[in-house]
Amino acid sequence: MYVCVHGLPSVWTQESTCHLIETNIRDQEELEGKKVPQYPCLWVNVSAVGRWAVLYHTEDTRDQNQQCSYIPRSLENYQVARADVEKVRTNFHEHRIFYCFSTTRENETTVLYRRLYGPQTLLFSLFWPTFLLTGGLLIIAMVKINQSLSILAAQK
Repeated sequence: MYVCVHGLPSVWTQESTCHLIETNIRDQEELEGKKVPQYPCLWVNVSAVGRWAVLYHTEDTRDQNQQCSYIPRSLENYQVARADVEKVRTNFHEHRIFYCFSTTRENETTVLYRRLYGPQTLLFSLFWPTFLLTGGLLIIAMVKINQSLSILAAQK
């Protein structure tokens, strides 16, 4: 049985050039009145496909928290998370023009920095089950051939 990745097909299929407009690190104090996680939040605005857009790191980032463009890996320690967000922010300021993925929808104002569910994901998710199924069938065939040959050898 094959199970496809939930993000396929992705709507962010068009590769675009993004120009950095601004970055902002939001802390909990800056977002009063809203339910906000206990970690620093990087917000990135870019210009892509001739319009203003919000950049998200991946599809999952957008699903986890629409107020954050980037969510740090380590959420246990605030200082480590803050350093991670600062490093990503610095990288954006050093490379103000970069490739991103946008959608062909007219009213969409979000773009992705990196796609998690691209065509290679589909290929990978189909390759391993097919490889394992074929390997299992070959093992069964070799056992059956071995049984047949041993029966023939015993009859002689």
